[in-house]
Amino acid sequence: MSEVVKNKKRFGVMRLTDALGYRLPLAGFVSILHRISGVLMFGLLPFVLYLFEQSLQSEISFAMLHYFASSMIVKLVLLVLVWAYLHHFTAGIRHLFMDFHFGLDKESGRRSAVTVLVFSLGLTFVVGLKLFGVF
Repeated sequence: MSEVVKNKKRFGVMRLTDALGYRLPLAGFVSILHRISGVLMFGLLPFVLYLFEQSLQSEISFAMLHYFASSMIVKLVLLVLVWAYLHHFTAGIRHLFMDFHFGLDKESGRRSAVTVLVFSLGLTFVVGLKLFGVF
C-alpha cells in the first residue's frame, strides 16, 4: 500500500510539461492538425460569409472587397483558410479509408499521414503563389 501512495502523483492529470516531452507519431500529428483545421474553418466562417455577402451586393461593394482583399494580412488569413480546408479535406479522405479498414497498420498510417501533409501543403503552396500574384 505504501508504494501505491508514493506513486499516486504519477496517476493524475497530465500536465502541459508532460505533454511537451511526448514525441507524437506523424499520424497523431496529422490527426491533431485535422482537428485544428476544423476549428479554424468554423472560426473563420463568419469572415468568409461576410466576404461572400459583400461580393454579391453590388459592383461597388465588389470593388471595395477587391481592394480589401488585396492587403497582405487578408491574403495571409485567406491562405490559412485555404490550408485549413485542404488539410481537413485530405485528412478526411484518409480517415474515410481508415473507416473502411484500409491502412490501419503502423507503416500505412505513417505513409498516409505523409501523403496528407504533402498534398495539403503542396496545394496550399500553389494556391499561395496564385494568391500573391506569382502567376
